Amino acid sequence: MITSPVSLRALSGLAVTAIAVWANPTSAGGIMLYEAGQESAGLANAGAAALATDPSVLMSNPAGISQLEGTQINASGQLIIGDIKFSRDASSDFTGGNGGNALDYLPGASFFISHQLDDRSSIGFGLYGNFGLAVKYDDDWAGRYFTQQAAIIGLSLEPVYSYKVDDKLSLGIGPRIMYGYYRTEAAVDNNVLGLGGARSDGQLEYQDTDIGLGLNLGALYHLNERMDIGLAYTSKVDLEFEDRPRFDNINNPLLNTALQTANINSLELSMQVPQTLLLSTRYQVDPQWTLLTSLGWQDWSQFGDIGVEVEAAAGSVSTGVDRQYQDTWHVSAGAQYQASPQLRWSMGVGYDSAMVEDADRTADNPAADTWRFAGGLNYKVDDSLDLHLAYTLVWLGDMELSQSKARSGDTLYGSYDSSALHILGGGAVWRL
Repeated sequence: MITSPVSLRALSGLAVTAIAVWANPTSAGGIMLYEAGQESAGLANAGAAALATDPSVLMSNPAGISQLEGTQINASGQLIIGDIKFSRDASSDFTGGNGGNALDYLPGASFFISHQLDDRSSIGFGLYGNFGLAVKYDDDWAGRYFTQQAAIIGLSLEPVYSYKVDDKLSLGIGPRIMYGYYRTEAAVDNNVLGLGGARSDGQLEYQDTDIGLGLNLGALYHLNERMDIGLAYTSKVDLEFEDRPRFDNINNPLLNTALQTANINSLELSMQVPQTLLLSTRYQVDPQWTLLTSLGWQDWSQFGDIGVEVEAAAGSVSTGVDRQYQDTWHVSAGAQYQASPQLRWSMGVGYDSAMVEDADRTADNPAADTWRFAGGLNYKVDDSLDLHLAYTLVWLGDMELSQSKARSGDTLYGSYDSSALHILGGGAVWRL
């Protein structure tokens, strides 16, 4: 995830205004999306580092393209439809609505190509987005001082090289170039700092872009005629955002003076897209049935130790806002059934642990452990063209929320009930 992916919140209290910024996910396992249009999307990520049926395998394991003949192209798209609705408890200290559906929809697309240089060497290229989400609440919702809308999008460009050491072992490597986009908006409470009267909310906005570099490594081992084992590592990607936050309609004179005194000309935000490790297996039971598994780890604990706080009273900036994020684990199992020479069915179930404990859940980070239930099909039109289609239900379930303001102690109570994502994906593979 889900994740309310990124957020900026304004904390106000007694001559002090604090701004905390961090990236927040809305799906378990952080905001990594396994569903980028490839065939394994119908498997809940099961076997992703071992299933080398088209060039999209380079996203999960760059060594996989060594198994592909000639030149192959995969073009895919996906649509994420969210059902993430907050319900405010009557005991909340904040007034306002429930915010509506935090994620209506989010489209995406991917492109992969592989080319066999000779019997041992292959090259490939991928353009895909498997990191990030976007959320948007109603402007007047009860949690508007935490976040109103936010987006973090990571677009990866990945050239890879794979070498077949022998008939059993293949290795792959590729730099990962990520273009990151970060945006967040939140309301600012003008009714603070001891002034009476009902004042309309102010507005805060922050956005920037950056480019980061990482490295993907992979190995694929052909144990025997029935079983393949894939192991892949993705390094962290550092993204540095720097921009001046924009404030509008700050009609509280004391608050306005505090913000001017702080002289916030620029906020520098450091974000780590986490390093990951994935182990997958593919076992051919018979000509019709194939069983697949995956076990993965994602280093979200480093992602959560970032942030910026600006205190207007002292005019100082301190970093290191700890959101108590923790590493996540992924496990999935799936199967493929070759119903006919043309038609292949996929099915899978996966589980991701939560990146935050229940007690640390916030309005801009409604994360929880997540179940994935997926299904898909691949249809072979002819020897040069395959079509694939997949659906995944990402289930977050019920998530209780109890979040307090740091200074005033005012608390937002409520819950996200029966939260889920529906991900539709499909595309085509051409073999030239």
